[in-house]
Amino acid sequence: MADENTNETPIVAETPQATEATEARGDNARGGERGGRGGRGRGNDRGGERGGRGGRRDDRRGGRRDEEEQGEELIEKLVHINRVSKTVKGGKRFGFAALVVVGDGKGRVGFGHSKAREVPEAISKATASAKKKMIRVALKEGRTLHHDGKGHFGAGKVNVRTAPAGTGIIAGGPMRAVFESLGVHDVVTKSVGTSNPYNMIRATFDALQDQTSPKSVAQRRGKKVADLLGRGGATEAEAEAAAEAIAE
Repeated sequence: MADENTNETPIVAETPQATEATEARGDNARGGERGGRGGRGRGNDRGGERGGRGGRRDDRRGGRRDEEEQGEELIEKLVHINRVSKTVKGGKRFGFAALVVVGDGKGRVGFGHSKAREVPEAISKATASAKKKMIRVALKEGRTLHHDGKGHFGAGKVNVRTAPAGTGIIAGGPMRAVFESLGVHDVVTKSVGTSNPYNMIRATFDALQDQTSPKSVAQRRGKKVADLLGRGGATEAEAEAAAEAIAE
């Protein structure tokens, strides 16, 4: 019996359990090699590089957007604020109406008005509305208008005139806010009729929309700017110098 047990012992060592243990060791070793190869593979490195590049691009784009938002500094002016009320079933609801003018000081300006229950909210809504409706106005030498103009809205009528350097802004309250936001330094204006700030602002914008520059007129007529400026009795040299000095 002892001999039989001794003979069966090596057979037991070679049972399926031992075989499974040996195969498990082999699989672990192969898995480690594969894992090492996979870790050293180019795919992971490329994925890491792509991820890094993507992060850099996003950072650059975000930085550019922040710079653009910070670079565009707008001039905001509160022209008028009024208390309004709305009659409802339970009584009256009081609120505020704000009129705001926004400009970049370089030839762009817009106005907006809005209502809200609180003053700060009304001003912010009016400012957002003004930014969406900004227009571009051609300026002479970056300081005044190219020519005189008239505008009207309802009962409001305004006259705007170009002025030499050093004149300053001669205008009333609502109109002054428009020209300061626009970037005009020399202008003479006159308001005739109503003193309602809403109508005055709209009449002023009606006059500004009719402003044209010699450059745009020359392009529309197919001529040179010097030809248009030389009709006032100026010499060719003076006309060319004036044409080069014109900036929109």
